Amino acid sequence: MRMYAYERRNSVERMTTRMARSRYNLTPTEAERFRNRIRGLVADSESRETVSFVFDNDPENEEFDLQNESGDRVRTDLNGIATGMIKISRDRAQQLMDVQNSDKGWLKYTAASSHRGNGHIQLIEPEGLSIVSDIDDTIKITEIPAGARIVVRNTFFKDYTDAPGMQNMYQQWREHATFHYVSGSPWQLYNSLDNFLIGEAGFPQGTFHMKTVRKNLLNLGSWRDLRELATNELITYEQKIKQISGLMETYPKRRFILIGDSGEMDPEVYAIIYEKYPTQVHEIIIRDVVNARELQPERLKGMRIINARTIEPGLSQFGS
Repeated sequence: MRMYAYERRNSVERMTTRMARSRYNLTPTEAERFRNRIRGLVADSESRETVSFVFDNDPENEEFDLQNESGDRVRTDLNGIATGMIKISRDRAQQLMDVQNSDKGWLKYTAASSHRGNGHIQLIEPEGLSIVSDIDDTIKITEIPAGARIVVRNTFFKDYTDAPGMQNMYQQWREHATFHYVSGSPWQLYNSLDNFLIGEAGFPQGTFHMKTVRKNLLNLGSWRDLRELATNELITYEQKIKQISGLMETYPKRRFILIGDSGEMDPEVYAIIYEKYPTQVHEIIIRDVVNARELQPERLKGMRIINARTIEPGLSQFGS
């Protein structure tokens, strides 16, 4: 499980929004949208806090603490992140799913440190089908090959737009698959992406695996992460290989369909994953947004191709 403890900084949100509105000539609607999306990026991360939680409607009202592999309580790091685990029996899990009328193993909980919040987790069976999906230009149009200026506008200022036909494809798998959204976008954009993809566009609920952007300026790595965010160098194949490999090793008996796009390095990432876990990878599907099927067909060898509108450098389908 992964939790983030933070406190909103309204004054920083307002100041950052004023700067962006002036620099990018934003409309009032775009400025408000920008403020909502940067909320996590400018929040005050709460470090050295323990996080406990209670599952909703739990008849035993049992309080759980995140623990590390040694069984010690986990505290949030300098960036407000706490990552740990809990262990519950299958009977206890079934009890919680029953009282919550759980769909596909999802459970809701209420967490508390010096702050309070809500979250949800999914209990996944050891066997079955899992869909691993990229986000940007696979199921949401970001136009990464168009360049950083357009990506910034599509990420922070414009309405999100889902990729044509992809929601229907994913819904065909919903009843018999779990979904894992693996993206180079930073965790601080999780709420915006979850609200759009699951809440508005109708994609199946799934686990999210995103880029860690450190923000505590006492941490030297924060400066590198923020520079990468600003220059659109978020999606690295090392990050995706690590996260997808983790899924493969956690669920060695599950079959996986890997879905991405040709705009960055998804074909190369998935080819490496296939080499490492050939018996687990059932299929690789690539939404071709740079006409790689004609210009670089070797990148897509052995993969199912979805033809898509070609993204040109410096040009956006949404206009300026």
